[in-house]
Amino acid sequence: MADDNFDVVIIGGGPGGYNAAVRAGQLGLKAAIVESRGTLGGTCLNVGCMPSKALLHASELFEAAGHEFSTIGIEVPAPKLNLVQMMKAKQDSVTALTKGVEFLMKKNKVTYYAGFGKIAGAGKVVVTGNDGTTSNLTTKNIVIATGSEPTPLPGVDVDQKQIVDSTGALSLPAVPKSLVVVGAGIIGLELGSVWRRLGAQVTVVEFLDRITPGMDTEVATAFQKTLTKQGFSFKLGTKVTAAKTGAKGVELTLEPAAGGAQEKLNADVVLVAIGRRPFTQGLGLETVGVETDKRGFIPTNHFKTSAPGVWAIGDVILGPMLAHKAEEDAVACIELIAGKAGHVDYNLVPSVVYTSPEVSWVGQTEDQVKASGVAYKTGKFPFTANSRAKINHETDGFVKFIADAKTDKVLGVHMMGPQVGEMIGEACVLMAFSGASEDLARICHPHPTRSEAVRQAAMGVENWTMQM
Repeated sequence: MADDNFDVVIIGGGPGGYNAAVRAGQLGLKAAIVESRGTLGGTCLNVGCMPSKALLHASELFEAAGHEFSTIGIEVPAPKLNLVQMMKAKQDSVTALTKGVEFLMKKNKVTYYAGFGKIAGAGKVVVTGNDGTTSNLTTKNIVIATGSEPTPLPGVDVDQKQIVDSTGALSLPAVPKSLVVVGAGIIGLELGSVWRRLGAQVTVVEFLDRITPGMDTEVATAFQKTLTKQGFSFKLGTKVTAAKTGAKGVELTLEPAAGGAQEKLNADVVLVAIGRRPFTQGLGLETVGVETDKRGFIPTNHFKTSAPGVWAIGDVILGPMLAHKAEEDAVACIELIAGKAGHVDYNLVPSVVYTSPEVSWVGQTEDQVKASGVAYKTGKFPFTANSRAKINHETDGFVKFIADAKTDKVLGVHMMGPQVGEMIGEACVLMAFSGASEDLARICHPHPTRSEAVRQAAMGVENWTMQM
C-alpha cells in the first residue's frame, strides 16, 4: 500500500482505541486504527455497555407496564414479551452506534484497517485483514488498546447456549425459567436484572461474603436488600467447582468458599460473570520486549511501556476496567505523544451500576477512608425524603458524602437511587476542584429534582440537612 506510514497506529477499536484515533486526528497526527471484530466500538458498543443498557431499558419498561402502571392510574392489558423484536431493537441501536464511530474515523482522517494487528518489531505492525489481505504498517508510535475479555471459570466451560458469558447473555433466544449468575459484580447484576424482569428466577452465587466488591459496604448492603426485595436470591461465600450440562439444563456443584460439604444447584442457564482479563494474546509483544505481569496487565509509566514508541491504554493496563477510564487514557496518551501534558486521576473515575435503582460512586469508600486513619465526617440523605423521588415512587436508596473532618474536602460520594448514574458527574466536578461539602451544599439546585438529594447529603456533613 502506498499510504502505510503513520505517526501512530492504534491496535484496538474500542472506547480507548477510537477515542485515541479521534484525538490523534484532532492534533494533526497521521493515524491508523486496527480492529479485528469487523465493526468499531469494541466490547462496549458491540457486546457490552451499549447492548446491555438497551436491554436494561427495555426490560425496565416491560416490568413497569406489568406491575407499576396500574398503581398510578394507567390501565393497560398485561404486556406480552416479543423477545425477537427486543433483540432487534438492541441490535439496531448497536449498529447505528458502530457506524457512527466509523464516521468519526473518516471525519478525523483516520485510516481504518479491519483485521488483526500484530507488532512485528519496533515501529512495525502487520495487519492480517478480515478479507485475507496483509498490510505492513510503519509508524513512530504504537498504541495497544485491545481491551479485555471475560475471565473463564475453571471447571465451567462456556458454550454460549446453556452456560454463557456476558456476550451470550445479551442474546439468549428465550427467557430461561431459572438463571444462575456466577459472580455478584456489576456485569452479573445488570444482566441478571434484565432476565429477572423478563421472567427468570435469578440466583447469584458469589465467592466473597458480599456483593459488588469495590462498592462502599453500607451501600452494597442496602443494594443487596433492594435486589432481594425485587426477587434475586443470593448464595454468598460460595464457590462453583463444576458444571454439567444436559437435556434438563445445567447442574452446578457448589461448596462453601471456606471449605465444607458440597451441594447441587440446577438452572436452565448459567451466566459466568466473575470479571474480565486483559486481552494481549498474539499481539507480538515479545518482538519489542514487552512483558505482562502475572495477571496479564502491561506495565506502563504514563502509558509508556518498556519499549520505546510503544504505549498501552484502557483495560490492558492497571486501573478501573471501564470504558470511560479507557477514554481518559486515550486522550492523555495521545496528548503525550503529541508533546502535550497528559494526565488521568484514577481516584476520580466514577463507577455506575445500571440496575434499578442505579448505584454510582466516585472517590474513596468509607472503609478506605477509615483504614487511612484520616478523621472524617459523613452526610446522608434518603430518597424517601426527596420530593421528586417520592412522587415518582422511586424511593429506594440514599446519597452519602464522606469529607475530611478538618478541611471539609470531599473524599468520596456514593449514591443508590433513581438515575444516580447521571448525578454522580456533579460529585466528580466538585472533587476535581478539591471542593468541600459546603461548596456543594451552598449551590442552588432546581426543585423538584432528584439532584436535591445530593445537596441535602452535602448539607448533612455539617448537620444542617433541611428536608428531613
